[in-house]
Amino acid sequence: MVFSSLLPVVGLDVSKATLAVCYQLDHQVRHLEVSNDKAGFAQLLQVCGVQSLFVMEATGTYYLALAYHLHEQGGQVAVLNPLVIRRFIQMHLGKSKTDRKDAQWLLRYGQQQAITPWHPAESVLVECRQLEQVSEQLLKQKTMVSNSLETLQRQPVISPLAQQRLEQTWQLLDDQVQALEAESLTLLETRFCQEMQLLRSIPGIGRKTAGLLLLFAGGFTRLDNYRQIIAKAGLSPREYTSGTSVRGKVRIMKMGGSLIRGKLFRCSFAAIKFNKTCKALYDRLVAKGKNGKVALIAVCNKLLKQAFAIVKSGVPYQAYFASKLTLKA
Repeated sequence: MVFSSLLPVVGLDVSKATLAVCYQLDHQVRHLEVSNDKAGFAQLLQVCGVQSLFVMEATGTYYLALAYHLHEQGGQVAVLNPLVIRRFIQMHLGKSKTDRKDAQWLLRYGQQQAITPWHPAESVLVECRQLEQVSEQLLKQKTMVSNSLETLQRQPVISPLAQQRLEQTWQLLDDQVQALEAESLTLLETRFCQEMQLLRSIPGIGRKTAGLLLLFAGGFTRLDNYRQIIAKAGLSPREYTSGTSVRGKVRIMKMGGSLIRGKLFRCSFAAIKFNKTCKALYDRLVAKGKNGKVALIAVCNKLLKQAFAIVKSGVPYQAYFASKLTLKA
């Protein structure tokens, strides 16, 4: 689904405090600056009207309140990857950069390109992502405390009080991380009970990984094929060859999804033991002389393919499953 080009387009450059607005009135480009708050949103809608296509970039968390408000009011919203707009500007040889200019480029992009609509994620997914973000921050603090504790223990004279406080802090952080993970999994199992069971039927994927996959894939509700989730996880192969120019070996993209990549890589060790299809894939690649790590990355891809197929079909993992397409061939 894409937005109709008949809608008037509004380009919005979002910053922490302000919104740079670019729109057309009587075929003339107009600019407006409003505050990034409810009062500014109301002023924006008063000037541009609700029946518009509002185009903005995903700038941290600053765009979220605006996007939610416009969507709730019935406006059409498009949230773009900043890299897409950057390449669009470069393609048109844009040079100067200001908030007004960026808003005008967003206006032009919305007028010239087919755009996929933005819809807010389910509240349970938003809440779980917030829990995940806090958990990641606590894990970083936990690592810092662990490093401080190790440094302290290597010193010739150790303060018992300093060691005690560091150990207490580490335990407190660990308890908080465990509590956050448990709460997130409970929320996901309540909302996606069937999907969690389906994912856990895959040998190599446990409860935590199943929850992380559901959170990462947004419940698998907006994915059309398995290639989308593989690309989102940064596991798509990247090759650069042009004429006689060859830049290194084929490697994965590693763009986004670092947490799920790490989790899947750890799961791949169990998958090559207990997952029949993954084991066959791994053995075949190693037999061809592929590096063990490369073969494990292929297993990660296979796990994502299985996860997508199983959730979409609603059929649990079957070790001896044969595709109908294969049987027809």
